[in-house]
Amino acid sequence: MNNLNIKKRIVLTGGPGGGKTTAIDLIRREFAGKLAIVPESATMIFSGGIERAANDEVLKAQQTAIFNLQKNLEDIQRATYPDCVILCDRGTLDGLTYWPSSDEDFFETMNTSLEEEFARYDAVIFFETAAKSGESIRSNNPIRTESEHAAIELDNKLQQVWSKHPNFNLVSSSESFIRKVMFGIMTVENVIGQYK
Repeated sequence: MNNLNIKKRIVLTGGPGGGKTTAIDLIRREFAGKLAIVPESATMIFSGGIERAANDEVLKAQQTAIFNLQKNLEDIQRATYPDCVILCDRGTLDGLTYWPSSDEDFFETMNTSLEEEFARYDAVIFFETAAKSGESIRSNNPIRTESEHAAIELDNKLQQVWSKHPNFNLVSSSESFIRKVMFGIMTVENVIGQYK
């Protein structure tokens, strides 16, 4: 089983409307048997009957639930697929973007640090929102409620957090969608190649 017991997790993240969900479906097909997908925890919670909140206390409770679910889903996939690279549809630090108070409060509430969370992931692939290129981000996803303006703000905040990761890979909104997916596939391939 050579080096396959070494942690290998990739985060695929970015602002709303970046093409992340479609890219994950294509990457899943490309790496069948080598990759296990961690679904987006926020989508699971909000599509399960929990309403989005504006109240700070409720928002904190929701983000805490999303953070813990994300970690548990990653652990489940790692235990279920020990020989696979784990591809995460978003990561534990995405919640920092939605946290209604300070970063310090987020890390204290979650009992972690930026460094600890970065250490969970080998690479970050960031799909910039199409809204930054003036394109529509409308989709069939009923969970997505953001306007183009809100998508750009979220994208900027997410990029500010994740760009500090030592293996951060930006896929610009100016790229064609096919190029975005190809870049994502190449990055996944490179990480898998490190463990052969």
